[in-house]
Amino acid sequence: MDFALTDEQRMLEETLTRLVSDQVSPEQRRAMLNAPSATASPLWHTFAELGLLHMPFSEQVGGLGGDGTDLMIIMQALGRGLVPEAYLAGLVLPGQLLALTADDKQQSRWLTPLLEGEHQLALAWQELDARYDAYEVSTQATQRDGQWQLNGRKDVVLNLEASAAALVTAQFDNGKLGLFIVPAGTQGAATHLYRTMDDQSAGDLTLDNVTLPLENCLSEDVSDALAEVLALGRAALCAQAIGAMEEACDQTLAYLKERKQFGMPLATFQALQHRMVDMHLHLEQSRSMAILAATSLELPASERDYKIAAAKAYCGESARYIAEQAIQLHGGMGMTEECYVAHYAKHLVMFDHYLGDSDYHMETVSDLLNVA
Repeated sequence: MDFALTDEQRMLEETLTRLVSDQVSPEQRRAMLNAPSATASPLWHTFAELGLLHMPFSEQVGGLGGDGTDLMIIMQALGRGLVPEAYLAGLVLPGQLLALTADDKQQSRWLTPLLEGEHQLALAWQELDARYDAYEVSTQATQRDGQWQLNGRKDVVLNLEASAAALVTAQFDNGKLGLFIVPAGTQGAATHLYRTMDDQSAGDLTLDNVTLPLENCLSEDVSDALAEVLALGRAALCAQAIGAMEEACDQTLAYLKERKQFGMPLATFQALQHRMVDMHLHLEQSRSMAILAATSLELPASERDYKIAAAKAYCGESARYIAEQAIQLHGGMGMTEECYVAHYAKHLVMFDHYLGDSDYHMETVSDLLNVA
């Protein structure tokens, strides 16, 4: 099968590679992480100017109609540069859910400014006791006096601090899963903000008798749309991990060529060469799985979920392996903040936990095989 990129996709890849190389050095990345989150960064404005915010959305909602391969190219470049912008958590996931569920008025209020780079959003779907299951929801939604009332808690909501609003899943009395938009600062919505191990901005959102107008309900049965968006997010994460794995391998190989022991570069020792080969084998096999995930997004739901779960599980295991090997081959200095490969290692370890870890997705693969 031919997986060659089109001319337009090669141009996109080259543009992103240059952009990330020029604007996301280790020092620039550190400055981005320390910058206030209240306003969009210059890099985010550049994304908007280049059309990257419109790229993954359909033309019907004002996007450029990019497909899974286009998103894979973008996410791989962001992963290779360890770009701290919340492209997936703050744009793609909530934006795609809006595109699937919101009416024209809701899209005009929330989706259009999102694509123009005027604000970011967050998707609050995960709960403490659910273990990555988006449909095991304890947050409740009830309708009283012509308004909606939400009670519950959402955990590890990525990009919560910088979001203008959070898209929150909640269960109705009839058992169906609804989707609500909760603007930042809504009374009764309390946040506990923190950074994840790989420096991602996240937070827990507690909803205590949060009252919302009826128009803030985006969907009264969001299950299928949520499954489609989470599948897209998992495929995007696989591509992002490929970029990070590539850079971790490159930095490790460069270190082995530079570092000497007994007067010889470490790269000349056969045992270390074998370990580098194993790292690259995991990388290339993961690349194939990431391509599988990116090209499976338009398949029927059960086949899509099976292939993307398999890709996420394999990439998660490979990411941990490459992270561990990169640290080991760098020695003690690989654990320090000054050694940049340590940041890639932390990101690769955390990648496995975003949108479901390897164990969760292997169970999904097993369940879907049994159904088949």
